[in-house]
Amino acid sequence: MNTWLVVAAERRELDGVLKRWGACSKLDWPEARHAFEAHARGDRWLLVANGPGPRLVQQALARRMNVSGLKTDTIGPTVNLAGVISTGFCGALDPALQVGDIVVGGDSPVQSNRPFVRGEILSRDRVAVTSAEKAAIRAKTGAVAVEMESAAVALKAAEWGVPFFCVRAVSDTAADNLPLDFNLFRDAEGRFSRGRIALAAMARPFSVMPGLLDLDRSSRRAAEALGEFLADCRF
Repeated sequence: MNTWLVVAAERRELDGVLKRWGACSKLDWPEARHAFEAHARGDRWLLVANGPGPRLVQQALARRMNVSGLKTDTIGPTVNLAGVISTGFCGALDPALQVGDIVVGGDSPVQSNRPFVRGEILSRDRVAVTSAEKAAIRAKTGAVAVEMESAAVALKAAEWGVPFFCVRAVSDTAADNLPLDFNLFRDAEGRFSRGRIALAAMARPFSVMPGLLDLDRSSRRAAEALGEFLADCRF
């Protein structure tokens, strides 16, 4: 039985796959806000989410690994990891990508009967807010999508000497402008302040609230697509 570590930013990014894997148990993982264990396809899956950006990835994955694998007194003896998967939502930079499309980055092989796009996924500690910003990133880097955690996850995988995979679902297209500059609503750790976002929406209900509702619907579609893909694919 292989053990896989799946790292996301938010709990909702894991909702689709947790639903499809059936019985999942909460995992005692103090360094992460959300942690689950599942058994599917004959393998063991450890799923953690701790918030956006590299600092929170480092926090979630600190102290829990050694060169031979996962080792804690809360989830059993040393386990040899088969690989680490960075997953969650991404913003499209390629205009051809639509909400719910799956983007796979990196060089590690991924097999699936479901369609996906392979390309460079840019990781940076900032939300790409406007279509103009996305176009500029695309022109400068050639990346097909952008997100905030995979570079930090890749560094940890390299440190542990295990394969790294990146599987993302598009939650906003290259043409989309986000309803708020979410970078303005992050705290010192990098987490998004839901309270401050709610206040900003209430201050401009007719211009901001519809955009937030649209983004929520798109995120739900992305989570479903991600769940379908991860439940089907082979690493």
